[in-house]
Amino acid sequence: MTDNRYYQPKDAKDALRYIEGLFNQYVQAPLTMELVAYHQKLVKQIQEDILPTAKQAGQTVQIENAKQMLLTMQSWLRIRMSGQPFAGKMHHFKFEADNAKPKFKRQVIKGRRSGGHRSVRH
Repeated sequence: MTDNRYYQPKDAKDALRYIEGLFNQYVQAPLTMELVAYHQKLVKQIQEDILPTAKQAGQTVQIENAKQMLLTMQSWLRIRMSGQPFAGKMHHFKFEADNAKPKFKRQVIKGRRSGGHRSVRH
C-alpha cells in the first residue's frame, strides 16, 4: 500500500523531467530554510542517483542534461542567496529567461456570424 506514495521514474530522462517540474514550481517562491534544504536534496539526488544511472546505461544525452540541470540549479541558489530575483525557469533541462520567448499580439475580431469569436485579422 505505501509503495504508491513515492514516484518511481522509469529512466534518467523521466527522473530529470520530474525534478524539472518540481524546480519550476518553487523557482519564484520566497527563500526559506526548508526550501533551501529541499533544493539541496534534489541537487544531491541528481548527483548521486540520476548521473550514475545515466552513466551506467550509457546515455550520453542524459548525462549532459543532468550536468546542465545541476549548473542551473546551483546558479539558482547563488542568485537567490544574493537577494537577486531569478528571472526565468527551466525548460528542456536548461535555464530559459522569461523574456526569451517571443510575445505575439493578437486581437480577436467578433464577426456578424453566430458562434462568437471567429477570426483574427492581420
